Amino acid sequence: MSAAPALPEKPKGKRPIGWIVAAAVVVVAIVVALIVGAVRSSGDDGAAAGGSPKTVTIGVADKSLDYWSTYTKLAKSKLNVTVKLTNFADYSLPNPALKDKQLDLNQFQHIQYLADYNVTSDDDLQPIGSTAVYPLPLYATKYDKPSALPEGAKVAIPDDSINQARALLILQSAKLVTLRDGGSAFSTTSDIVSSKVDVQPLNASQTANALQQGSVAAAVVNNNYATAAGLPISDAIYQDDPSSASAAPYVNVFAVRKADKDNATYLALAKLFQDSAVQKAFKKDLPEAVSRDESASSLQDELAQVEQDAKAAKQ
Repeated sequence: MSAAPALPEKPKGKRPIGWIVAAAVVVVAIVVALIVGAVRSSGDDGAAAGGSPKTVTIGVADKSLDYWSTYTKLAKSKLNVTVKLTNFADYSLPNPALKDKQLDLNQFQHIQYLADYNVTSDDDLQPIGSTAVYPLPLYATKYDKPSALPEGAKVAIPDDSINQARALLILQSAKLVTLRDGGSAFSTTSDIVSSKVDVQPLNASQTANALQQGSVAAAVVNNNYATAAGLPISDAIYQDDPSSASAAPYVNVFAVRKADKDNATYLALAKLFQDSAVQKAFKKDLPEAVSRDESASSLQDELAQVEQDAKAAKQ
């Protein structure tokens, strides 16, 4: 019987074909994963840079005003974002709606209100862009100045904690009440130590109606409710100064959930409010407002400080 033929030696330094194929498959898988990740990432914020179209829902309190039409059209043409506006007649609803992801952003409140909400509700909503400071006027239909109000006249003010405090400070500045220790951004009616008038806290949405029906002689009315009720600014007999340094906590803002504070699309939408076309329409709708263009970081710093003050006031 002849000997079996000898097998050739395996070439030195060469890898088995199976190993090479497996390595190639791994490389392809990694490349595909990177591409998919990039696509998903661009999908999150790509609308701000001309990527795929997005729909974003913003909660507001003055949807009927024309400047929102200008804003939504620009959002579509400049950012490829379809903005859906959800209107709220009650200030207590937009923040919980944002927290519960019924909204992507909201724009109805100033920093002082947002800080009080965060502290009271143990939430962490964050401002990412500013709009304006609105004066908070004292309206009267039969009197032309605060001193003309008769002794004991009923004056309506908003009953939510933050707008109530601001309204009381306005009444004090108008020499209608005196507040304990000079008052603060967290004063309540219990801090009134003397008063020429009978202060009546009402839901903010009812203050204009109370004035128009004659159940009060004067009323501190928030801007959007005054507009909705058709109260002319000529009926304002007193207001605070929206351009003063002390007005910083009253800058109105776009707010988002904390996890979204760096979302490029949302930041672009907040910045879009400063577009000249939006500003022109805004000033036509609300000539008494003082526009403010503040960075997200400065607004967040202001919020943190006001939250500290709010926590101290509640202790």
